[in-house]
Amino acid sequence: MKLTPGKLAGLKAVSDARGVIAAAAMDQRGSLQKSLAKERGGIIDSAALGEFKTLVTEVLTRHASAILLDPEFGLEASKNRNSAGLLLAYEKTGYDSATPGRLPDLLDVWSVRRLKEAGADCVKILLYYSPFEKTAINDLKHAWIERIGDECIAHDIPFFLEFVGYDAEGGDEKSLAYAIKKPLIVSGSMAEFGKERYNVDVLKVEVPVEMSYVEGTKAFKGEKAYTRAEALQHFRDAETMTHKPFIYLSAGVSNPVFIETLALAAESGTKFNGVLCGRATWKDGIVIYAKQGAAAFKEWLETTGVENISNVNEALKAATPWYTKFGANSLAELG
Repeated sequence: MKLTPGKLAGLKAVSDARGVIAAAAMDQRGSLQKSLAKERGGIIDSAALGEFKTLVTEVLTRHASAILLDPEFGLEASKNRNSAGLLLAYEKTGYDSATPGRLPDLLDVWSVRRLKEAGADCVKILLYYSPFEKTAINDLKHAWIERIGDECIAHDIPFFLEFVGYDAEGGDEKSLAYAIKKPLIVSGSMAEFGKERYNVDVLKVEVPVEMSYVEGTKAFKGEKAYTRAEALQHFRDAETMTHKPFIYLSAGVSNPVFIETLALAAESGTKFNGVLCGRATWKDGIVIYAKQGAAAFKEWLETTGVENISNVNEALKAATPWYTKFGANSLAELG
């Protein structure tokens, strides 16, 4: 498998000197707006959303290889990224709740061509996915991803696919029952979208366990879905499902839980290739921005926020460069 010049340039742009993707994520829209409004007790307009994203970008990209933003509210923020690489989201926030299956949609006035023209080094898509969903629904999702993969090939830009699992039977994703299903959901998704037909370059994946149900961890809350040894094996099993580079998402957990998660991945020997980490670095600053304003939030970012991302970077010493998935021993070997 050979990388084209544009795909290689894009992957290099979002990686650190080691070839590890140490990226920050700031493409939240609807969920972030709701969280800020709840803390402020009033409406959060697009200007405030843009300001929040700009502050996060300005401070955290000094410690990240790249930043993931959305073109709706994040383009101004992208100008403040301290030469870090840029990934732009292509999907609308959330999913269609009026029809079953959590169907996705693309942003109305954007295309891969336009995202690239706006400065994107890579294009990112979020898809809610379960291998256990009805075949007719998954067929729609498969065709949708095929289209985007082909569009990224046409414009020679890397395609990052993030998939987030859910219970196709409508169960609670925070429950013990879902935690037991999660390893197969993550592994099955990695197996599906690692197929060549989708032309995905990097899989952005959930870890294959729910940390609060892993016995013998600090995150454990008393109800067991897996022993520590079983959890370690789930990491290894998921890795075998694809030959593609893959990175972990933080999925809204706290910074300490995400750091422990990455430590577990390292302990398992899994050759993951980095992270795209959002809320585990800046989530606790939402209340600061909402109640105390921009200056206080920037001060929080420069202290606690930097500490959070530094913790992630320390944990990333266990990550493996993505170029090894292409049989190379260095970035230089790829051209």
